[in-house]
Amino acid sequence: MATIKDFSALKGLRKQLQAEEQARAEAQAERLRNEAKLREETDIFRNSIGQVAPLRTKAADKAHHLPELPPPIPRQHIADEQAALLESLSDEFTVDTLMDSDENLSFARPGIGSDVLSKLRRGNWVIQAQLDLHGYRRDQAREALGEFLRQSRRRGLRCVRVIHGKGLGSVNKEPVLKHKVRNWLAQKDEVMAFCQARAADGGAGALVVLLKSSERA
Repeated sequence: MATIKDFSALKGLRKQLQAEEQARAEAQAERLRNEAKLREETDIFRNSIGQVAPLRTKAADKAHHLPELPPPIPRQHIADEQAALLESLSDEFTVDTLMDSDENLSFARPGIGSDVLSKLRRGNWVIQAQLDLHGYRRDQAREALGEFLRQSRRRGLRCVRVIHGKGLGSVNKEPVLKHKVRNWLAQKDEVMAFCQARAADGGAGALVVLLKSSERA
């Protein structure tokens, strides 16, 4: 009886091994079918697009887009110049402390011949530029005058006109700016002389200023 049982167990084991072998064969067959299908799809794709090759580009052909930087602004330099300008033109200064000035708002530095001032009064010098200070407040006028003289000197100009007005529109009709401009001009080393403009050039509302000669900047 033991032999019969062992034989039955052996038959069952054989069937199990056969089933496992069949399952492995079916799995292998499925894998092969999937691989074949993948190769077929790949071939179809390659045949549809044809031969391809990677793009070859030279370094010189590549475009480099650099951000456009704003121009540098020398803010500190500008601030320093403005501060120096305000300090160099004092409201406490009066032209009366200098010589060669008169009631007609004429002024010449020591050493400047009287003929120079006479020619300036007669209009012998050609006016090359002008600054109109109408509507300016005191601080604005002082800064504008300093900048105007500096630019005129850089351009090599010799004779300029400063229009300060007659003060008719100011409080109490007093020509405050007129006297300020006179004092400011006398403080600038580049100013050799100035005088009230002729009637045709503005009369009591303007000054004609003679500047030192200099090379163009």
